Amino acid sequence: MYNDTYHEKIRERITTSKRGTIFVISDFTDISPTPTIKKVLSRLVEDKTIRRVMRGIYEYPNYNAFLDEYVAPSPHEIAKALGRNFGWTIVPYQDAALNMLGLSTQVPASWTYATNGPYKEYAYGNVTIQFKHTSNKDITNLSAKFALIIQALKAIGRDKIDGDVIKKFSDILTPDEKESLIEETKRSSAWISGTIKQICA
Repeated sequence: MYNDTYHEKIRERITTSKRGTIFVISDFTDISPTPTIKKVLSRLVEDKTIRRVMRGIYEYPNYNAFLDEYVAPSPHEIAKALGRNFGWTIVPYQDAALNMLGLSTQVPASWTYATNGPYKEYAYGNVTIQFKHTSNKDITNLSAKFALIIQALKAIGRDKIDGDVIKKFSDILTPDEKESLIEETKRSSAWISGTIKQICA
């Protein structure tokens, strides 16, 4: 049974959020049962409050008055929403991690993420988002920054780690972060944990 109270609560959560916010069905399960959420979201798509990016992914669109068009949704925010929807931990993959840490100016050509979930690929418009399964010890129970550091080290490669690389990583960490990083990554592969000990020395 459709409930107007549920409709208003879901609509309010969306319209009080920042423009460009991405939503998935699980973002509203504290408000109503899943079948009702789906009906409400369909109606909100029909009245153009939100737009459907792909199946199960919705955006509270950001309109650019100067360009007289909607701003394209953020692939990174969509990737985070997909991870949230399926309960995956995700982190930008290798070269993207280097870029996000400010250690590379090269912008990755594709949106690729390491995850503790399965290998998956999603596409909308001309954007493709890829998820690559990785070892749980390199992603699960790590802070976002520390997971990025592991991916960045993998992008550089074990054989290319030198003093300059060690210093660059060391410079982006505070003393407290270094102490936590050693503890969080002690179960990582031997070369990763060994490199991190050098970074944090």
